[in-house]
Amino acid sequence: MSMPADWENIDTVFLDMDGTLFDLNFDTYFWHQYLPLRYSQKNKIEFSHAKELLQGYYKGKAGTLDWYCMDYWTKELGLDLSALTREIAGRIRLFPNVERFLEKLTEAGKHTALVTNAHPDSIAVKMDSIRIESYFNRIVSSHDLGYPKEQQDFWHKMMHMLPYNPGRTLFIDDNLDVLAAAKAYGIRYLLTIQQPDSSKPKRGPMPYETISDFAQIMPA
Repeated sequence: MSMPADWENIDTVFLDMDGTLFDLNFDTYFWHQYLPLRYSQKNKIEFSHAKELLQGYYKGKAGTLDWYCMDYWTKELGLDLSALTREIAGRIRLFPNVERFLEKLTEAGKHTALVTNAHPDSIAVKMDSIRIESYFNRIVSSHDLGYPKEQQDFWHKMMHMLPYNPGRTLFIDDNLDVLAAAKAYGIRYLLTIQQPDSSKPKRGPMPYETISDFAQIMPA
């Protein structure tokens, strides 16, 4: 994808949330450290055992809507996940130049939507922590549509809810399975993130063009 030259051919921008705009390190810490800790405390078991149990639960739900559903995990684990995420909300961080990129999209008149698998409660925690919701024309959670972004049903329902031209749309996401689904649906411009989690190494070669900083793709 040639950037920024292609901006003249882009009307709509879809942006993922976690691992794309927000550093995935928050979610990694929550799901793999903080939640197991609180689960171990609640059930009076060793942290290592709690972590092992939760890893098994996660694996069983990977790629499904339940995996992203805070209501599901609240019921399954007997812990209020919304409250727990707010306990550590001070760890939430945007990637560099994200807010400036969103400002530029607004100035350029692009129709911008946050399109995420995150549960509405998770979206609320992020938006309450860092006030960027005003930059979006629409915020779409897969929970509103009943399918995760990895499935074609999501994109079909998305088109009915928010009509757009896939051939003039840019979609940025860190999840390669999601990007593959978007490509199959016909979205033309696809980008991924080189380092979704700042605490982990940069990813190697990707099947999609990759950015390491939003400064690389600022609209003119």
